[in-house]
Amino acid sequence: MKELVELIKKLSLSIKREIRLMEVCGTHTVAIFRSGIRSILPENVKLLSGPGCPVCVTAHEDIDMAIELSKNHDVILLTFGDMMRVPGTKGSLQTARAEGSDIRVIYTPMDMIDIASREPGKTVIFFAVGFETTSPLIAGSLLMAEEKRIDNLFIYSCHKLVPPALRALLQDKNIRIDGFILPGHVSTIIGSIPYNFIKDEYHIPSVISGFEPEDILQSIAILIENIISGRDDLTIQYKRSVRPEGNKKAIDILYKFFEPSDAWWRGIGLIPGSGLKLKYQYRKRDVIERFGINLNYRNPVSLKGCRCGEVLKGIITPPGCPLFRKVCTPETPAGACMVSTEGSCAAYYKYY
Repeated sequence: MKELVELIKKLSLSIKREIRLMEVCGTHTVAIFRSGIRSILPENVKLLSGPGCPVCVTAHEDIDMAIELSKNHDVILLTFGDMMRVPGTKGSLQTARAEGSDIRVIYTPMDMIDIASREPGKTVIFFAVGFETTSPLIAGSLLMAEEKRIDNLFIYSCHKLVPPALRALLQDKNIRIDGFILPGHVSTIIGSIPYNFIKDEYHIPSVISGFEPEDILQSIAILIENIISGRDDLTIQYKRSVRPEGNKKAIDILYKFFEPSDAWWRGIGLIPGSGLKLKYQYRKRDVIERFGINLNYRNPVSLKGCRCGEVLKGIITPPGCPLFRKVCTPETPAGACMVSTEGSCAAYYKYY
């Protein structure tokens, strides 16, 4: 690792401008802080945190709708634990549970099969949030529900897809990114091929990185070498887990049940083709269809002056938000980036 640090310092000397590299994944953000990588990089090498935290990019309206659904007396709303404190415009799931809603935290998608089986008289709704790493597991659970004929289980799909979000960032004229550190977990599922547009259309280098400090330093060195030489290579550094074609079994089961759809991202707005909705033949399990819901999303709003959207885009770092460490803390989060352990603001608060 010392050799890699020296290599990065040596390479950076030949670039007389700021090098802006975005780590897309929230797990990378935490790993970078935990290992102190930011503090040992040359001054002209800047790491930006991207929109790679699924909790952080869940729209306010989706939180509000989940809360409304939970108020029905026959509904059991299921979610992962990191969604409980994410603020919508009308509170959080945690406050809704305190007010009497039956909201339960599950630790694996398989738990929703058990709960729906034990409570046949209830409408069991899973508030499904996550990227391509999580969504195949949800699809696998739906397959089991179909096989067992569990008819009281429904999905509120707020899944997001990473490649369309990266395209949206690259199309934003206010954002300058010289290279991407691409997410290892997501790429284990989808492989490297879906990212080809980064080099083919935008001519920017990218590296799919592992999560150990040595992985990340090696990825940074690869990116800087590519920038110096003018190459736009897409490199798989995380070869022990990622293949170009990805995990075919996971992809097949995912797209057996889901298909891409437009989706709203907190602080960013509508990104075409960046979400997942249930296919027509499984639409009976779509809670939007079940309850006849008409969702009206708005342009990104700033709750109480929160600048999460700019943090997610890499336009500012969390200390650039006037609420950071003042109004907004892990105990009293004003925005989703402070709630999740993988959120940029939470990472900055803990380690910066």
